[in-house]
Amino acid sequence: MKYTYTTQKQVREQFWIDHAGIPGISRRKIKNYSGNGTMFNTDTQCAFVDYVDYLARNGYISQALAERVTL
Repeated sequence: MKYTYTTQKQVREQFWIDHAGIPGISRRKIKNYSGNGTMFNTDTQCAFVDYVDYLARNGYISQALAERVTL
């Protein structure tokens, strides 16, 4: 099967393009729970997971890629 996106980088880039300007979705990072690192806010993380699920279910990415791609 030929997939539209085959790398993690392509998935992340397309996520930011498709979600540009949506309230609550931001590239800005916040401190993580232990305070020694950074992470994206919860709205952004949830939107990314839903986006990856959508791509996998509709055949845009492989299931293997869906299981390993991270924001």
